[in-house]
Amino acid sequence: MPWDRNQMAARAAQELEDGMYVNLGIGIPTLVANYVGDKDITLQSENGMLGMGPFPFEGEEDPDLINAGKQTITELSRTSYFDSATSFGMIRGGKIAAAVLGAMEVDEEGDLANWMIPGVLVKGMGGAMDLVAGVGRVIVVMDHTNKHGKSKLLQKCTLPLTGKKVVNRIITNLGVLDVVDGGLKIVEIAEGVTEDEIRAATEAKIVN
Repeated sequence: MPWDRNQMAARAAQELEDGMYVNLGIGIPTLVANYVGDKDITLQSENGMLGMGPFPFEGEEDPDLINAGKQTITELSRTSYFDSATSFGMIRGGKIAAAVLGAMEVDEEGDLANWMIPGVLVKGMGGAMDLVAGVGRVIVVMDHTNKHGKSKLLQKCTLPLTGKKVVNRIITNLGVLDVVDGGLKIVEIAEGVTEDEIRAATEAKIVN
């Protein structure tokens, strides 16, 4: 069976190592906070928070504690707060080791489109463009295909780009792929999924 949202988030959490400062994008990436476990990971949010905890239990939410996607979160004993200028200074200054982001499209060169669909009203680009330009490693977590069954891993992105050649690793509901010279390389396959299924669901070139 393909991975569900929580399994994808748990797999993404495996990418994080002790001592890392990590930014989580909106959508599935926010769930990664629930799977960090005992690792010494510091989660950063571009709205001005360093040291985010997991999501609160129902009834324990604090409406003043939110992430960049306006979801309620928890704080830790080491949590610190600051303005957005300081937060983006961390991002643009290369202080964040990795970003786990959602995506609408990724192509075989590592181009990323994750902030808008032409003709659809969006609130703004958020911090994604700064993140992909400033962090050390970009991990994308997303469904392999869209709701119409069309591949989201393309030969070339069709939507407005967030960044060019910025994605390092892609975690989908079907498995894990790396962006390498010449295309995408399958690194791991979800239990119950076959390599042929991944290839059939991928428009981008898959290399051995």
